[in-house]
Amino acid sequence: MKGNLITVIWGVLVWVFATMFFVFFGESVLFSPGTENFATSIILLETVTGLILWGVTYIYLLFDKSKNAPLKFGIIGTIIGLSLDTFSISIHHTIFPKLDDSQVIAFTAWMTFAYALYLFIPAMINQQRSKHLEI
Repeated sequence: MKGNLITVIWGVLVWVFATMFFVFFGESVLFSPGTENFATSIILLETVTGLILWGVTYIYLLFDKSKNAPLKFGIIGTIIGLSLDTFSISIHHTIFPKLDDSQVIAFTAWMTFAYALYLFIPAMINQQRSKHLEI
């Protein structure tokens, strides 16, 4: 575990950043499923999330030079985030007091796809790095 401490810290920081974004701005960017703004909001949120995860993964690689660092980042970050979100959603009235129940559902929809991106983007980056090392 000692070798993964930096990865764990990065995973916690990513989770804190995402959670705090929705604590402060969730009321403005999350719309109830089935409303006109829901699809547009989720698409924009996921696009921005993907771009941020792409950038954060590359920044993480400045600190972890190991062979499969992007994969480690994606897997450990997802494990940490999903574990912490189990609790944040369970006590959502405390963590997200400004969100109504339908906005919590919208958050959960965003979160589900965001974790897919958290696995997919580092895997893509790892594959790109592997190809460059072969050349």
